[in-house]
Amino acid sequence: MPRFLPCEQPRDSMWGAPQTATQILPGVWEIQTSGHGGMLLSDQRQSAMPKALRLDGPSYEEDVDWALVVLAFDDEFMALPTKGFDLLVDNARASVKAWHPDRYSAYTGEPVEPKDSDVLRRRQAVRAQIGNYVVVSASGDWAGWVPEGKVGVVARRVVRADAMGHAIFQGDPIHGLIERVNYDSSRPVNGFDEIGAVRIEADAPATKEVVL
Repeated sequence: MPRFLPCEQPRDSMWGAPQTATQILPGVWEIQTSGHGGMLLSDQRQSAMPKALRLDGPSYEEDVDWALVVLAFDDEFMALPTKGFDLLVDNARASVKAWHPDRYSAYTGEPVEPKDSDVLRRRQAVRAQIGNYVVVSASGDWAGWVPEGKVGVVARRVVRADAMGHAIFQGDPIHGLIERVNYDSSRPVNGFDEIGAVRIEADAPATKEVVL
């Protein structure tokens, strides 16, 4: 393993100016800004990131990507004298498996099951709908175009799923109505035909889906 060198505290980041900054390992800074944060790597650390876990830039945001850094240098994190880093490594492994399953498999050689990854479950659900219309927006009867007791949906045709399992669409949207009791916004994907939507002519915008 190369000998990593400490580096100067970052003065800026992709999330803004750091309000707090801690060099957890030489060349690995944990930073917080007024709005977000994550881990920022030195050039030496970024170059040492395994290809399967390395992002294009040295910024690894705090929601998901931080775990790539911890998994890459897990032995060093485990060796830190502060209590709790063993749990951090375990959490990082689970996080990469859940949110970066392809990277996890490429790095560890271990397959990831859909039960362990939201991304894989979403990808499966979206791929099963390729060629079909799926709901991209839903409105309750508070919307002017939706009758009482109904849910109005806007749907688009799926052509593929991206790496994170999000649907890629093609073509113009269609609109439909279903009974409110038949719509479940917690499903990974709501197929237009599967939920029994009846197609109507409308010009409602495809706004963000809401919980009804």
